[in-house]
Amino acid sequence: MRILVIDDNAVNLDLMLYLLRSFGHEAAGCDDPHRGFDEAVAGNYEAILSDVLMPGIDGYELARRLKDDARTADVPLIAVTALAMPADRERVAQSRFDGYIAKPIDPRTFVTQIERFVARAHG
Repeated sequence: MRILVIDDNAVNLDLMLYLLRSFGHEAAGCDDPHRGFDEAVAGNYEAILSDVLMPGIDGYELARRLKDDARTADVPLIAVTALAMPADRERVAQSRFDGYIAKPIDPRTFVTQIERFVARAHG
């Protein structure tokens, strides 16, 4: 599966890419949400993972842009974020993300969670 990961934190980005690649997925990473958007619309990805708190544009705005663009509107978009308070989870749930994974991620279950979100999205 082709997956794009957008996260401004290099350690988090590297870990997610490592895990996805270890399970045989073709994963690309971007540490800037503006470049991430450009990569998403050009890259023909099957899933996009995005942090929420990023400089420039946050994950909510990135989600709006991706879901408003015909090239990426149907691509499953999953928030991977440290925002874990009930109000934060509610905001993510009401946003245009298709799924949510809390940081710190659990390396033992992370890839399986992604695969389940994508399978549900493609029904």
